[in-house]
Amino acid sequence: MELQTGSTSDQAPANPAATDDMLATQPVGYWCGLAQTAVTRHLRDAMAKVDVTQPQYWVLNRVNGGPAAPSREEVVAQLTHLADEPHEIARVVDQLLHREWLRIDDGQRLHLTDAGEAARVRLRELATEVRAVVHQGISDEEYVAALKVLRRMVANVEGDGTPGQPS
Repeated sequence: MELQTGSTSDQAPANPAATDDMLATQPVGYWCGLAQTAVTRHLRDAMAKVDVTQPQYWVLNRVNGGPAAPSREEVVAQLTHLADEPHEIARVVDQLLHREWLRIDDGQRLHLTDAGEAARVRLRELATEVRAVVHQGISDEEYVAALKVLRRMVANVEGDGTPGQPS
């Protein structure tokens, strides 16, 4: 394995108290996992206060977001990879039908009801508020730079289809 110029091969153990000068040796997986857990918990706690789950928000957005009304199977197929377990999205569709935030037409396509659209709009506002808390003190430029670094790390280990890249 070839190291980039200026990088170090020394990998320190994860240390939540690492000083800035120690961060270059910290494991990215630890910090990504810590960030994902904290941000997800914060968002889900905020949604729980209004009796909604993150997967319910995903489904409302998906049903609203396409050029054509999706079927139940399409929503399940498109969102299951995000869920905590394989049957969660199907259950969420049932919950939202029961709550009358979704309806099924004669062609078995899902649509938001007026109450579902109102909930989706409220949840979007809530998600925007949570995002503002998460991004506090972080410029758009810093955020973009962080995501570019993470995207590159993913490409480094998963490959991006270009010759010479890991696959």
